[in-house]
Amino acid sequence: MLKIGILGLGTVGSGVVTIINKHNQAIKRKVGTELKIEKILVNEKKKKREVEIDPDIITDRAEEILDNPEIDLIVELIGGEEPAHQYILKAIENGKSVVTANKLVIAKYGSEILKLAREKEVQVSYEGSVAGGIPVIRPLKESFAANRIEEIYGILNGTTNYILSKMTREERDFAEVLQEAQDLGYAERDPSSDISGSDAAYKIAILSSIGFETTIDVNQIFVEGIDTIELEDIRIADELGYVIKLLAIAKRCEDGLDIRVHPAFISKEHPLALVNDAYNAIYLHGDAVGDVMSYGQGAGQMPTASAVVADIIQVGRGIYHNKPEITIIDSTNDHKVKQINQVENLFYLRLQVNDKPGVLAKITKVFGDNQVSLASVIQKHKLTPVVPIVLVTHRVKEEYMIRSLEQLKQLNDVIAINNLIRVVEL
Repeated sequence: MLKIGILGLGTVGSGVVTIINKHNQAIKRKVGTELKIEKILVNEKKKKREVEIDPDIITDRAEEILDNPEIDLIVELIGGEEPAHQYILKAIENGKSVVTANKLVIAKYGSEILKLAREKEVQVSYEGSVAGGIPVIRPLKESFAANRIEEIYGILNGTTNYILSKMTREERDFAEVLQEAQDLGYAERDPSSDISGSDAAYKIAILSSIGFETTIDVNQIFVEGIDTIELEDIRIADELGYVIKLLAIAKRCEDGLDIRVHPAFISKEHPLALVNDAYNAIYLHGDAVGDVMSYGQGAGQMPTASAVVADIIQVGRGIYHNKPEITIIDSTNDHKVKQINQVENLFYLRLQVNDKPGVLAKITKVFGDNQVSLASVIQKHKLTPVVPIVLVTHRVKEEYMIRSLEQLKQLNDVIAINNLIRVVEL
């Protein structure tokens, strides 16, 4: 019999218990022995639960799980940075394998955790930390092991993808759709981690560390959220043949790694453009396999619980048969993450300017002086003294574009710089 301890009985924890109870016999066949939930850590022991739980296995003391010699495997599902991080380390120190869906802890402390696991000869699995029910961690480690991964593009946050999809289809503004997403439970009451892009940054840090066999400092990743996206930008994107997505990007370059998260124009013809609502997708390029895309539900109770239970089965099999999966330690490859000002992109820029002769010439001169080549300039005619202008550049280094914007702000006839969005060529 394999005994497990679960830390946390929230949304995902309840889903894990549901799956284990529902598929107990199938799981037994796959692991080779019966799986028994020995203890579950909760904050409030008397709280009403989504699933039926024997009250004798409920505890509010973490040490009853972490220090229990009969428990072989710890499943961490409390989320957040602390005490989850310390609980994972304590479990490993005590010789227990760990399954977690904690993207923040793995992104920030993955190297430390994996190194300790290797020393203690236990397993750590974290498939549920990225893209919910979409298998991506294990395929990167195993299925694509013969490849040099060159590029990873991801729509990794269901909340932001839902908001942008609804804004695009229904021509509704950001605030209205965000409120709807909160009402439906797609967005948290405090949606800042999703909206700011930090949630996607944790996930692309994890994928980059595995795909590029290195240690990625999540603090070095450029992150920009979707709160500046306006309905007008979405309409213009559509006119130009694009859609706007919050894109997580990781690419090998000659001078380092290009890793970033930000809204982006992508061609309507690309498969990622068809990923809508709360769905996620990962699109990667390996030198042998070519382009591969995985698509599915990237969050939610049962998709994430599915990934967690799959990890439990895999780790449990290794424990029972005394053939633990080797914990991969990040390579010592010293890959530098490029500063965003050194990255090259095409750019979309929307301005408000005075409608009079010579203004466009002044604007194009600023760009020319800063080595920014314009691919197109579109003036949206309105019966007012101030008119919107949309510009799309050719590929240019970001620092030249930012320098141009600073100089444009000094022109009296430039009334407002409404938005700057990168155009990503996939």
